[in-house]
Amino acid sequence: MISKRIFAFIAAAWLSVGISSARPDEGMWLPMLLKQLNESDMQKKGLKLSADDIYSVNQSSLKDAIVSFGGFCTGEMISSEGLLLTNHHCGYGQIQQHSTVENDYLTKGFWAMTKEQELPNPGLTATFIVRMEDVTKQILAGANAAKTEAEREAIIQMNIAKVAKESTAGTHYDAVIKPYFYGNEYYMYITETFKDIRMVGAPPSSIGKFGGDTDNWMWPRHTGDFSLFRIYAGPNNEPAEYSPNNKPYKPKHHLPISLSGVKENDFTLVFGFPGRTNEYLTSHAIEEIYEVSNPAKIKIRDTKLQILDKDMKASDAVRIQYAAKYASIANYWKKWTGENRGLKKANAIEKKQELERQFMSWVNADPARKQEYGNLMAEFEKNYKALDGITISRDYIMEAANGIELIRYASGFGKLQEMIDAKAPQAEINSQAEKLEKGAAGFFKNFNAPTDKKVFAALMSMYYNDLDKKLLPEAVRTAGARTKGDFTKLADEVYSKSKLTSEAGVNKLLADVKAGKTNVLKNDPAFALSNAIDTHYRTQVLPTYTAVNDNLNLLYRKYITALRAMQQDKKFYPDANSTLRVAYGKVEPYEPLDGVTYNYYTTLEGIMEKAAMTGVEDYVIPEKLRELYEKKDYGPYGMNGEMPVGFIASNHTTGGNSGSPVINANGQLIGTNFDRNWEGTMSDIAYNPDQVRNIAVDARYMLFIVDKFAGAGHLVKEMTLVTDNTSGLPQVDARKTAEPAKELSKREKRKLEKEAKKAKKRKKEAAEVN
Repeated sequence: MISKRIFAFIAAAWLSVGISSARPDEGMWLPMLLKQLNESDMQKKGLKLSADDIYSVNQSSLKDAIVSFGGFCTGEMISSEGLLLTNHHCGYGQIQQHSTVENDYLTKGFWAMTKEQELPNPGLTATFIVRMEDVTKQILAGANAAKTEAEREAIIQMNIAKVAKESTAGTHYDAVIKPYFYGNEYYMYITETFKDIRMVGAPPSSIGKFGGDTDNWMWPRHTGDFSLFRIYAGPNNEPAEYSPNNKPYKPKHHLPISLSGVKENDFTLVFGFPGRTNEYLTSHAIEEIYEVSNPAKIKIRDTKLQILDKDMKASDAVRIQYAAKYASIANYWKKWTGENRGLKKANAIEKKQELERQFMSWVNADPARKQEYGNLMAEFEKNYKALDGITISRDYIMEAANGIELIRYASGFGKLQEMIDAKAPQAEINSQAEKLEKGAAGFFKNFNAPTDKKVFAALMSMYYNDLDKKLLPEAVRTAGARTKGDFTKLADEVYSKSKLTSEAGVNKLLADVKAGKTNVLKNDPAFALSNAIDTHYRTQVLPTYTAVNDNLNLLYRKYITALRAMQQDKKFYPDANSTLRVAYGKVEPYEPLDGVTYNYYTTLEGIMEKAAMTGVEDYVIPEKLRELYEKKDYGPYGMNGEMPVGFIASNHTTGGNSGSPVINANGQLIGTNFDRNWEGTMSDIAYNPDQVRNIAVDARYMLFIVDKFAGAGHLVKEMTLVTDNTSGLPQVDARKTAEPAKELSKREKRKLEKEAKKAKKRKKEAAEVN
């Protein structure tokens, strides 16, 4: 069974929702606006840098050390040789892809002792921000004349394409333009994306995932959640496809790493790419999340996790296949659970309703405002009511139906069937079939049909039994009636007859398609079911969902405009949308329960205490880590006889901030963000300064693991270690305090030579893929 250690908590009362400045430490701020909005406040809280030191186009700044890692996490440059630091869970997919039962890097860890041993990762990217620009006027040009929201959006998209093209013409840069405040403003990011990213180091999962699901979203935390990669560049230090001739990238700036550590009330700054927040939702939206959407998704994922957990424990092969997928599923399963508890304990719906009452009082106090906004709240209520049955249908399709890998995989063949039905030229059909052939090996590498068959039976049963039958596709209603709601029999039929359950079957099916056979896909039971669900979604769910959300986007655009007029003394920040942001706060403890206070840091002592617990597999540790602890062999990274592991601060973060650097007042790296506390997960919707804390692995623990545990001191030698606290830029290099790499024995040298040959083979395979 999955461990579910759940701590009850009582969230503190929020600050008034009336006219005020942004609450302490709340906000995900645009870097280019720091000088006018935040610089003074940040410096009052302890920052010793200027806004230009953080973000500048004309000089090297902290932004030049920050990357979007793969488009789903953040990473930071920590050496002049392109060394990149991010989370273990951010690099988990790559670690898993390189792992086999024979070379189980998930369990044993991986450390490249030379650059030749670093492993390429086809498809992985690292993206820098070159500059930002406010392009609101250009993007909204002509949009106000549109008669409908669809026409407005068409004009905006045309303007975005034009501005982006003109802004990057003649360069190797890209342009990303996104809406802010529901389309009231638009900002452009000019980006530079590198494509040759190689895996350098990762601790074993017993360190990188220490605590596992038991501790996920929890504090106190003792996880060494980090991994190391390296960016490689082509000629002129510019992006290039993978090549053995590429050289390590020379960044414009890399972060010095402080050995001085953290103490309570220290200023901290998180720089990264937060994914998605919804801070300005109305009470109607939160009711839907709390009462409808989250409970359904939690229930579905809980069921799937229990099935995967059992099969992964029974087979090392399945464990490796599903490790990254399991971690991804579990992450938001637990997050949504904590979010709902937080919303309830903090009376989030009632707080929003109070703000809405204040808003309507403000509106009704002025005839012009009443004419403009008088029906706004009624329109919100009307549109959210229109989603009754739609939201739950969508959630079950996304989480239950598409939570079955075979169904989701079969959906990818839809375009091929459409081409066949449209009687497209055979050459075009064959081209599409060949694309599917190329992707088959990657899918089946991490697919186990017997496991997915169990998931199918469980989730399809939930889909059929949990929803009103009128909300189901006809094919699901028919199958459910025939099996009396037990989809085990249907699973037997589908998985025994479908050719989409194996790579060989897929290749045979596609060969038949290329030979001109037109019914092989239609007759495949997995595709037939997947296609029926897709068709139902496109015709019965998506049209209403899209229309209502278009209406809501317009309503929110008006609402946020009115709120900013109502609360003119408040500094508003836009919701996160995977673009570069700055959050800042301070290192501080918190009280999760009456009479309980959590300290702001953890140490290796806590790891040993947890490891002493019996029967908790998430707390198993490597023997070498225990030996280092017993000898107190911490090198220059320990402090006062302790080895710091993690710390918390009041920075406002969310998904996408994983891997973000936590930076001190002097611009030095002190930790790597990897999580939030469970009590604060509702900060995606409503920030509570007394409870919200971001969790970081202490940079000193990262150095300790790399140097003392892994014996990879050559990597530490690349980094700039500092012991002073006087400047935001690297000054005092303390690399000499790190112990030099030990002379290797003949046996160790032979082992490295063997690993180098394997790495060379994998590089060759990766080059062929590229």
